[in-house]
Amino acid sequence: MGESEIIANFYKLQGNIDTLWVLVSAFMIFLMQAGFLCVETGLVRFKNTINVALKNIVDFGLSVTVFWALGFGLMFGTSYHGFFGTNFFFLTTSFAAHQVHFIFQSMFVATAATIISGAVAERLKFKGYAIITILTSGIIYPIVGHWGWAAGFRDGIMNPGWLIKIGFVDFAGSTIVHSVGGWVALAAIMIIGPRIGRFDKGVKNKTIGSNYPVAILGTLILWFGWFGFNGGSNGKIDLTLPTIIINTFLGGAFGLITSIIYSSVIEKLLKPKYMILGPLAGLVSVTANCNVISQPIAMLIGSIGALLAIYCDKLLEKFKLDDVVGAIPVHLAAGIWGTIATGIFGPISGEMIVDNRLEFIGVQIIGVVSVGLFCFTSSYLILALINKFFPLRISAINEEVGLNISEHNSSTDEIELINIMDEQTKSGNLNLRTPQNPFTNAGIIGTYYNKMLNKLEKSEAEKEKWRSRVINEINLATEVQNSFVPKRDLAKFPVAAYNIPARELSGDFYSFFPKNDGIYFIIADVSGKGINAAMVMAKAITLFEIFARNSYSLEEIALQMNNDIYDTKTRGMFITSVLGEYKLDTKEVTWINCGHITPVVKNKENEFEDITDESSQPLGLIRVKQSTNYTINNMILDNKRIYLFTDGITESLDDQGNEMGVEGTQKLIKNKSNSNIKKEVKNVVTEITTNQSLKDDITIIAIGE
Repeated sequence: MGESEIIANFYKLQGNIDTLWVLVSAFMIFLMQAGFLCVETGLVRFKNTINVALKNIVDFGLSVTVFWALGFGLMFGTSYHGFFGTNFFFLTTSFAAHQVHFIFQSMFVATAATIISGAVAERLKFKGYAIITILTSGIIYPIVGHWGWAAGFRDGIMNPGWLIKIGFVDFAGSTIVHSVGGWVALAAIMIIGPRIGRFDKGVKNKTIGSNYPVAILGTLILWFGWFGFNGGSNGKIDLTLPTIIINTFLGGAFGLITSIIYSSVIEKLLKPKYMILGPLAGLVSVTANCNVISQPIAMLIGSIGALLAIYCDKLLEKFKLDDVVGAIPVHLAAGIWGTIATGIFGPISGEMIVDNRLEFIGVQIIGVVSVGLFCFTSSYLILALINKFFPLRISAINEEVGLNISEHNSSTDEIELINIMDEQTKSGNLNLRTPQNPFTNAGIIGTYYNKMLNKLEKSEAEKEKWRSRVINEINLATEVQNSFVPKRDLAKFPVAAYNIPARELSGDFYSFFPKNDGIYFIIADVSGKGINAAMVMAKAITLFEIFARNSYSLEEIALQMNNDIYDTKTRGMFITSVLGEYKLDTKEVTWINCGHITPVVKNKENEFEDITDESSQPLGLIRVKQSTNYTINNMILDNKRIYLFTDGITESLDDQGNEMGVEGTQKLIKNKSNSNIKKEVKNVVTEITTNQSLKDDITIIAIGE
């Protein structure tokens, strides 16, 4: 074998190795699609995870197909004055170099399209996203790619893009790939607006991601794929490749370290989102220049890129632009910086078109501005026009439900669990059960939740049995208590009374017991509420009637009731009461006040008079040895009426929402004055109970002409 043949075989082998490296790099970039999927599904809410995952797989197939049919020709076809290609549409070729180039560039166009997915997540229709993907991969990205990358195809025989002609450099696409996706994403979120409630005043932690560990896993996958992204852009395996790989690594690493330092020092805690933004922004920043910069410069560029991404994220929030995953800070802000940084730090050689540093920086800025104007303006105008006739955003109801259900009629175990819990909260139906998938977190929670429901259902059944029993007992007690209301004929006596319980059972009571031409009366309020108070009331009213029937004096009635209640009461209960006697012939009323509210007296001019009322201790509070401990009060009710009432009346609310007190009660009685004493009392009670729910039992007695 001759020397020339050996050399030819060597170059052939080298070419095959280079081709293999580009293909392997393309496959690594393809894996980045999985990284984007993980990042985006981890940062959106559960109700949108399926939608975002489907977008990431659909946009790959759609973008590659559109790029094959239209985009590749626009990007690498014969140039029309350096602005776009004019052939190679519907690419069909058996030429290996063209095939490899198409495969590698297809991965890039899919990356540019996928960047947009995360920014517009949770409120964009699936069809709307498909339109954006077609627009980006079929027109916008290929035209920009033609400007900056077209010269390298077909062995340099084609006319280069206009940015190449002026000396623009973007090695692996900080601008041509990443900022293109960022500009289109910015236009899209401006048109469709933020998620519902995202920027409501005072609302915090409204958009907590569904799974940060998965999002961080996606970041690591993207980092791995970036070695193919930048390394494959070299097009071959040579001594430049190790520099590219290590600078890629250092750019991401120092982006991460910077975000850690910033988060710890400025935010005082490690924010998970910054641990994602930092390394990705660092990687984007060195993508344009990783083949020509030194390692310290890669560290510096990556660090600055991370800081710019963090502050860009804050700036978006300030202007209420809702980028769900931080795609614009990472790919647009860091992409712009990486492109300009190439002009600042990149070497200037004799092979370059530019002659000096300022010219190099100026060319890079021209590239950034021209790409930004074209991408943002074209995408904004086209999407705004489409949105006018075909709304890109889902309805508010569907957004609240979530795109998993509204767009795909799909759900997750978590959503099913939440829906069932919500339905049970609203309906109280304990028969519902949640999914029990032992291989998911929600399914495991559902299993234990169902066990709890089984126990709760049995407990509720047992409780319902006892509840029914208690209700029956209370109803019976209510019937018994109602039987204590005086049923005697009191027509000849000028008396009237009402008792309205606040609950089923009343702790207030009153009673009348006529005796010849006189009538004994009592009004009382038992301390406490419920059955205990009702039982004490029942005993007290029975004692009163027994002693009244036997014509005991008021002092003796008070003494006997006091001592009997004291001996049998429980838990320190006592009774405040007024017990007395009214005589028809003399119109004299006598009474003993046992710690109760002072009665009030109204004359014929409808005015209240001051009376003397000496009070004794409540019944049942302490044992009393002599009846003389109780003081008799008396007066003549000549054209006068005496009113006795419990604190349920004085604590009722007036028209202004304030407690009436004694003065308010007097005012009410005056306003409801009536010659018929029974109508008067009824009107007073009706006024109190009409417009409010009772906090306490109310009882009132009126005596007099």
